[in-house]
Amino acid sequence: MKLKLALTAGLLGTLLVTGGAYAKSDIRIAVDVPYEPMEYRTPSGELTGFDIDLGNALCEEIGIQCEWVVMAWDGIIPGLMARKYDAIMSSMTINDQRREQVLFSEPYFTPPSAWFAPKDAEIGEPSKENLDGMTVGVQRGTLQDNYVTDVYGDVVEVNRYSTADDIVLDMNAGRLDIVFLDYPVGKSTLIDSQAGDYKVVGEMITEPKKYFGDGFGIAFRKRDAELAESFNEALEKLRSNGTYDEIRNKYFEENNAASGNAQ
Repeated sequence: MKLKLALTAGLLGTLLVTGGAYAKSDIRIAVDVPYEPMEYRTPSGELTGFDIDLGNALCEEIGIQCEWVVMAWDGIIPGLMARKYDAIMSSMTINDQRREQVLFSEPYFTPPSAWFAPKDAEIGEPSKENLDGMTVGVQRGTLQDNYVTDVYGDVVEVNRYSTADDIVLDMNAGRLDIVFLDYPVGKSTLIDSQAGDYKVVGEMITEPKKYFGDGFGIAFRKRDAELAESFNEALEKLRSNGTYDEIRNKYFEENNAASGNAQ
C-alpha cells in the first residue's frame, strides 16, 4: 500500500489522521529560477525544466498536487525552516553540511561540474598556475562557489551572482574570464546559447565529495521523514516504469553519459 503523507498542519491546513495514516494534501515545493535546463520559464512565463517535470511526475505518482514557489537560492533553506514551503527541489547537492540542516531524499540526478570559457581563450587545464589573476564567475552559495573560493580564492577574483543568467550576461560582456557551473547548466546557457561562442575547459569535475556531494536530492525538514519516504517510493516507481528516463531524455538526450556521472 502506498505510503500516505505526513505533512505539517501549519502550512497545509488541518489534516485528518486515523490509525497513524495521514490524509493526502497538496504541498509547496521551492525552486530557484532560472537554472536552465533544470528549472526556468518558457517565453509565456510557465515554469519548466527537468526538476519541474520530474517533481510534477513524482507528485502525480504519490497522488497529490504540487505548488511551485520561486525562491532565491541564498534564502531557500531558511525558507524551508520557516515553513514557507514543504520541500526544495532545485538541483540541490546532497552534502554533509546541508544534511545538518535538512533531510534529503535519495539522489535523483548526479551531474558533474565544469569550467566554461570563450572558445578563443587560451586557458590550459584549470590549475592555480593557469587561472592565476583571472576573474571567475560562480553562482552565490553553490557548491561551485565553495570549491572555487577554497581551492582558487587566493589566486583568482571570484565574482558571485544570484542566477546563472546573470553569470552569462557578464560572460558575454567580457567581464569574466571563466565560469564554473553544473555541466548541464553551463551547456544549456553557454555552449548552446546563440549569444556567445564557448567551450568546456579541462575535465568534468566530480571530486572531492567534500564539495561535490552525492548528487541532487529533494530537501525536507527533518521532522517530515514520512513525506521524504513517499517521494523516495515514487522516484523508485518512476525509474522502474520508464517515466524517469523519458523526462531525463527530454532535457539531456544529447549527453546522458556526461549528465549521469557521479557528483
